[in-house]
Parts: sequence; structure tokens; C-alpha cells
Amino acid sequence: EVQLVESGGGLVQTGGSLTLSCAASGFTFDHYVIGWFRQAPGKERDGVSCISSSDGSTYETDSAKGRFTISGDNAKNTVYLQMNSLKPEDTAVYYCAAGHVAECSVIVRFGYGIASWGKGTLVTVSP
Repeated sequence: EVQLVESGGGLVQTGGSLTLSCAASGFTFDHYVIGWFRQAPGKERDGVSCISSSDGSTYETDSAKGRFTISGDNAKNTVYLQMNSLKPEDTAVYYCAAGHVAECSVIVRFGYGIASWGKGTLVTVSP
């Protein structure tokens, strides 16, 4: 019943910025966490960061720290991923996922409790 729609991907040069959005519907947002994941061709899908909308707590993986910022707007049921200083290795399809867990890090680290995935948005960083 949960629907997630990512947007904001595109082509950007090295060092540029993009903001991704994940719009959620079909559930009470306060009871879910949202995680961002990415998958490059030939690679596994890896967690990037997550946020708990109920209390605003966040968790970031090493790839996200210092460059990416996750935030949420409960009124809009939307989560954002602000990406700065982009590198070619950031090129991937970015997905958001919704989960119902106590602490959001478990969905990014382990994929635990994910109820729904979006279809993804492609980010391409040119060298």
C-alpha cells in the first residue's frame, strides 16, 4: 500500500550538486523511516542514508558523510537527499525505501523491515 516516487536525478559534472526527492503516500508517514540506496551497474545495492520521520533522527553511511544531507518534510510526506561535491563514483540509480522499524539505521545497514521501494532515479556524474 505504500508508494514511493523518486525524482531529481540527472546529469551533472564532477563537483556539482543535485537534490533528490522521495515522495511517499499510502501510509502514515510518522510510523515509517525512509532510506536512500544506490546501485551502480555491476554492483550491489548499497545503503546511503536514512531518516526517521517520527523524531527526525538520521543515519549516514561513510559514502554520504560530509557530502550528502538527508532531510524530511512530514507535512509533504517527502524526504530529500542533498548531494554536493559529486564524483563519478556516485553515478548510480538512487532508490528510496520505506520501513517500519524503531531506528532507521537498520534498513540501511541490513535492509531490515523494508516495506516498499521506489523505482529509482538515475544520477550520472560526468568526469
